[in-house]
Amino acid sequence: MFDTVVQSRKPEYTPAVAAAAAPLYDKVRRVVNALDWATYAPYILEINRLKKEKGAVILAHNYMTPEIFHCVADFFGDSLQLAQQAGKTDAKIIVQAGVHFMAETSKILSPKKTVLIPDLRAGCSLAASITAADVRLLREKYPDVPIVTYVNTSAEVKAESDICCTSSNALAIVESFAGDTVLMIPDQYLARNIARQTKKKILTWQGSCEVHERFTPEDIKKFRAAWPGAVVLAHPECPPEVVAEADFAGSTKAMSDYVRDRQPKKVVMVTECSMSDNVSVNNPNVEFVRPCNLCPHMKRITLQNILSCLQTMTHEVTVDPVIAARARLAVEKMLAVNIQSRGV
Repeated sequence: MFDTVVQSRKPEYTPAVAAAAAPLYDKVRRVVNALDWATYAPYILEINRLKKEKGAVILAHNYMTPEIFHCVADFFGDSLQLAQQAGKTDAKIIVQAGVHFMAETSKILSPKKTVLIPDLRAGCSLAASITAADVRLLREKYPDVPIVTYVNTSAEVKAESDICCTSSNALAIVESFAGDTVLMIPDQYLARNIARQTKKKILTWQGSCEVHERFTPEDIKKFRAAWPGAVVLAHPECPPEVVAEADFAGSTKAMSDYVRDRQPKKVVMVTECSMSDNVSVNNPNVEFVRPCNLCPHMKRITLQNILSCLQTMTHEVTVDPVIAARARLAVEKMLAVNIQSRGV
């Protein structure tokens, strides 16, 4: 019934809408065709109007599609950047254009704010790979080993951890401990890639990202053969063998910064599909080769359900206050280490 009501009120693409949205289309026209834009533009204008009316901000992950990332997002970036913005924003309402664990993190850092996610089904294979009970058992098995938990986890898992990390600060987090052994959960590949950069012994869990685990070293070799001279950038959630074949490995922010700063003639981003589109908008002189793997969870977030979520104030994300308080400690410890590592 709800979907029918929303569809019956679909905003129309009129000449006035076309004129008002034209500056935004100028920004994304190389990655959004005119036919799709006629569908997107009315939603974009109405979303931006409602944001101002309701005092809301939209936090968009780098894997959002370009019409979301460049046209309605107030803040965008990787998991670390979004976590930082969630804690800083003065907005009363946060709309998380990302997956559920990101919305939980926003709620953890902004407990008095209303946090909305456009689709409750936007999950994460990593977050689903481990539970709080699993972490408690690990704690029993390794009582003296600090537990570093990737932010791609539920609030309950974060609450059982010593500290969180993201792909951009994982090495700094691991190195912040005095001991020689660290338990890093749940991404086995991120843990193995970090283990190659440190002298510490890293214990792992068998979780993985369904997007990045599918890439293989043979894929990288085929990319190079098909596009000679292309620079290959890989996400550290990829298997170590894939990272070893790449020219550079880093978080989505690090990959974006690499392109911006070095301006390679051709680049292959070994990560989720929308990343190349989003980075290409601000780097018109770089040719982006686009073999990629789609994240079905990220793609559940659309302009249509962002607008619906602002209109109806659904779906609100809540976290048990006791769990949130414990999880907040792990996230805040991560943010403190990140500040120290940057010297600010």
